[in-house]
Amino acid sequence: MADRTPAPDTPELRARWGGFAWTPENKKTADWHIAKYPEGRQRSAVMPLLDLAQRQVGAETDTQGWLPLPVIEYVAKYLDMPVIRVLEVASFYFMYNLKPVGKFHVQVCGTTPCMLRGSDDIMTACKKRGMVKGGVSADGLWTLTEVECMGNCATAPMVQINDDNYEDLTPERLDEVLDALAAGQQPKTGTQEPGRHTSEPAGGPTTLTDMVSKNHDYRSAW
Repeated sequence: MADRTPAPDTPELRARWGGFAWTPENKKTADWHIAKYPEGRQRSAVMPLLDLAQRQVGAETDTQGWLPLPVIEYVAKYLDMPVIRVLEVASFYFMYNLKPVGKFHVQVCGTTPCMLRGSDDIMTACKKRGMVKGGVSADGLWTLTEVECMGNCATAPMVQINDDNYEDLTPERLDEVLDALAAGQQPKTGTQEPGRHTSEPAGGPTTLTDMVSKNHDYRSAW
């Protein structure tokens, strides 16, 4: 499981991120999120504001983004919350990165359906490219994390890379996705199985066809 402790609070960290503040555009977005809630309930916006802050850090560092402690403190002050409450949220949810990550955060599902469909081979393919769990690769491109179920069991094995899912993977298909990302391209998201659109049977829909030809057709009664 991924380490959920924040990065050490060092003078260097303070020097780099102690002056964090919303960009004008992100301030409008933050205030828009807060305005969704009744007066005095602005703390309810903590999750979207943490995500927004992480994305701003990502834009500044050309990475997927993370949450240094000074940035967490900034969000806490903006929402008039105790810092520990904001840190509790950030450390609980895997969508928030508490340590620096690469340009692409590769999250491999290792739960039973993906494991049975070859997630170990997917992890091996990642490591062959120099990825190390919880670290940033030497070229700055990749961070590797093993995570729990992300809800794509019917199209296992799958990975999430930044905001996109890639499903029905083999090591070869994953390499094609990673090669495209490294080259600055946007590979096809979702299932990588040719001819498959979402999570329908790999051979195409069959249930209603079989019902007509092999069983009594109840559709007129419906």
